[in-house]
Amino acid sequence: MSVTRDDVAYIAGLARLRFSDDEMATMTTELNSILHYVEKLNEIDTEGVEPLSSIHDQANVLRDDTEGGSISTELALQNAPDRQDRFFKVPKVLG
Repeated sequence: MSVTRDDVAYIAGLARLRFSDDEMATMTTELNSILHYVEKLNEIDTEGVEPLSSIHDQANVLRDDTEGGSISTELALQNAPDRQDRFFKVPKVLG
């Protein structure tokens, strides 16, 4: 299977893309190269090979999700540049 300039023009039209003649030639060559590569991959015997969901064999490298204590409002607001009562005060961003 190979891609022709007409195929590229058709696909470009569907995607609402415009290509110059040089770009059309480049796209045709690159798409044919991709298809050739996929054909090579299809020649590989993958019988008995389990599909991967990850390239790593590590299951969970994160710490356990354990409940912990919370900090007080005063401690949370201790380094706030500006505050109003028990809230962070930030610049207005909407009109």
